[in-house]
Amino acid sequence: MTEAKTTTKKEVKNARKGGDFAVIETGGKQYLVFVGDEVKIEKLKDENVKVGDKISFDKVLLKDSGSTTEVGAPYISGAKVSAELVEIGRAPKIDVVKYKAKTRYFKKIGHRQPFFKVKILSL
Repeated sequence: MTEAKTTTKKEVKNARKGGDFAVIETGGKQYLVFVGDEVKIEKLKDENVKVGDKISFDKVLLKDSGSTTEVGAPYISGAKVSAELVEIGRAPKIDVVKYKAKTRYFKKIGHRQPFFKVKILSL
């Protein structure tokens, strides 16, 4: 009798996409990206970016082509991931409440985190 192998979400995603992926760093976070993925990232500092513009990420930590894997220390020199800006938006509002009992102290503010949605074109 053979044992059934359980697959993780990452393995399912890897099999579905064909295996080519990269790990990029932007906005202080790391993202696992495949060609064709749409990823929500932190807002970029460049103020002149519009929807439809091409963006390239040069902080590539890991790149896998199915047969070979390149690992950076910390980044792979010369590697770039190109993407297209699909949407500029803001996340749903989060209410932040500060409260102290019996002192009449109550502050309520809202926050909407800005984001960019990018579509990965090539690794």
